[in-house]
Amino acid sequence: MLINNIQDLTKEQLLEFVTDLSKRWLAHDGLWFQAVEKKHGMDEAIEADAAAWEKFTAIEANRIKQFLNLPEQGGLEALDLALRFRLYAFINQQETIWEGPNKLVFRMTNCRVQSARERKKMPFFPCKPVGIVEYSGFAKTIDPRIKTRCICCPPDQPEEGCYCAWEFTLDD
Repeated sequence: MLINNIQDLTKEQLLEFVTDLSKRWLAHDGLWFQAVEKKHGMDEAIEADAAAWEKFTAIEANRIKQFLNLPEQGGLEALDLALRFRLYAFINQQETIWEGPNKLVFRMTNCRVQSARERKKMPFFPCKPVGIVEYSGFAKTIDPRIKTRCICCPPDQPEEGCYCAWEFTLDD
């Protein structure tokens, strides 16, 4: 069957396409970072990356919030759902664990970036400074009352079974 536009795709093809788009986005993110790192060094690249993520994570959260029609203060339930619609969710393996009504833990159990580095016997990419900006900004955009704490993220030693973990809480 000849595919002339997106309307010609089957459900399976659309899901495959979303995954492919997510991989393209991640490739661009990595290439952009490497170009800045090559020209200015790791510290400046991380600083620029954090500045970009500060803006992007809010855009992504707002678009997901609008797409899913989430309420302004949807709490941790809204965050749990929104995390499943991030670009990362289509190419990484992740899980959320409820540790009570006011605590949600997000774990990246397989990260394309870190697992590739691990296969190549390279040190983990030190993404914690950017992750703090990214995950706290995403959560606050979903609901400004949500507080974020990093449990582990490289350069920290990963927890068993995950590359990074984040705790989200909401006080009554």
